[in-house]
Amino acid sequence: MAYEYKGTAAKELFESYSKDKKPFLEKARLKFPKRKEGFKEIKLLKELFFPKYWNSNETTEHIDELEDKVTRLGKILFKGLIAHLHRETEAKRIVDSVLNSLPEIREVLKKDVDAAFAGDPAAGDYTQIIRAYPGFLGILAHRFIHELYKNKAKSYARELQEHIHSVTGIDVHPGAKIGEYFFIDHGTGVVVGETSVIGDWARIYQQVTLGVLHFEKGEGSILKKSYKRHPTIGNNCVIGAGAKILGPVRIGNRVNIGANSWVDMDIPDDTTVYPKKPEHYKKDRNSN
Repeated sequence: MAYEYKGTAAKELFESYSKDKKPFLEKARLKFPKRKEGFKEIKLLKELFFPKYWNSNETTEHIDELEDKVTRLGKILFKGLIAHLHRETEAKRIVDSVLNSLPEIREVLKKDVDAAFAGDPAAGDYTQIIRAYPGFLGILAHRFIHELYKNKAKSYARELQEHIHSVTGIDVHPGAKIGEYFFIDHGTGVVVGETSVIGDWARIYQQVTLGVLHFEKGEGSILKKSYKRHPTIGNNCVIGAGAKILGPVRIGNRVNIGANSWVDMDIPDDTTVYPKKPEHYKKDRNSN
């Protein structure tokens, strides 16, 4: 069974490119140095999501070439899923679903670029964020890989995620749910567990862990699977470098977690947590 994509992702991506406004590149004027890629899936994703930045400018001018690129990605995914699932019909269904999500993912990724520019004083322009920031590559890959995970292609999703982990030093499990305008600054050593949930406009720094405090036992010597064991982070939160937030705790909205804090309890809205004694949090003076 050969894979052939018949959806509308290419048309929707083509229309999305034409809506790009400054500070995103509006026209394909630049030629960037080529980079070697370990996984063809990731190379194609970068070109499909931001073609002007990866010397794939033809995709904004010729819809047939864009359709061909989407199909090439589909064929790679189909082959990978067959290897993991051994069921052609299910593999095709998953590939169709994931490819159909590409235009929506692109729109969310543009918001992530906005968040990186807004949240990093060292970000000089959008080009360096898209081409050079490991945090952005990590979230670009995650948003796509999460679609595989949601479609029950968990083994293949994990394979792609581990490649991105090796490239960026950022370990975000495919199952983690992440809101819009997300930014990982620096990124080295960041770990986000499977059942983590992160709201909109969250910013985290290097060495942050959203992890497990205690494991529940299942049958025999196997640990229990598929239960909530990681944190839920609210909107407009900043998590400082080295902070560890552990267990199924809830962090409220507009919370600042100081660098190197250890947090294993719920934190209310409008709170700053200090690293030495996180239990001695303070309510923001401007909150009620």
